[in-house]
Amino acid sequence: MPKILVVDDDKKIVRLVRAYLEKTNFEVLTAFDGETALHIIRRDQPDLVVLDLMLPDRDGWDITRIIRTEPNLAHLPIIMLTARVEDSDKIVGLELGADDYISKPFNPKEVVARVRAVLRRSETTRAVDKQVAIQIGALRIELTRHQLLYHNQPLELTPTEFELIKLLMENPGRVFSRTELIEKGLGYSYEGLERTVDSHIKNIRKKVNAPSDSPAYIETVRGVGYRLRGER
Repeated sequence: MPKILVVDDDKKIVRLVRAYLEKTNFEVLTAFDGETALHIIRRDQPDLVVLDLMLPDRDGWDITRIIRTEPNLAHLPIIMLTARVEDSDKIVGLELGADDYISKPFNPKEVVARVRAVLRRSETTRAVDKQVAIQIGALRIELTRHQLLYHNQPLELTPTEFELIKLLMENPGRVFSRTELIEKGLGYSYEGLERTVDSHIKNIRKKVNAPSDSPAYIETVRGVGYRLRGER
């Protein structure tokens, strides 16, 4: 039974989301502030966190930043909840490593669907693949170990980032639109901002830290999307 941590200072929202998740056979943990959430995450190792952006002590951005910098937590999927509607807020959260974003007010059934989708792709990235690894230039993706290496140095990726780079490395030279990257790489149709893909790609580029002339560099195809240069 997947274990989901729901973090929000609004107890009504926590009760609502918990009820819908438990109806679909998830085990649910709850927290109403950032410090308690971090304690539960480290102690109970949930499979996914539904995290409110605005909390009374540590905000969702700070918690996401901490999770992504701790090696034993770095792969933990995060879905952010927020009442803030500015695009810039969403982009910041995604660039910090959130896997998905849901704006308030929301349909609790949508939360359940997003949780399932993020967990599904997280589990897929950890499943044993027919291919052991893919090597392109200085990039090597170890599929069975769910790891990306650059010049033999392991990089910490979120489940979403891993799925995107995996799709690009499996199809070097092919141009993918943002919509294709969402649907083929992440496994579900996302009706939010296309810029969410831009944020994830930006994160991958920063982690790879490759020069623009690298054969494994992710290239932007203006007006279309992205492709990975180089040959397998």
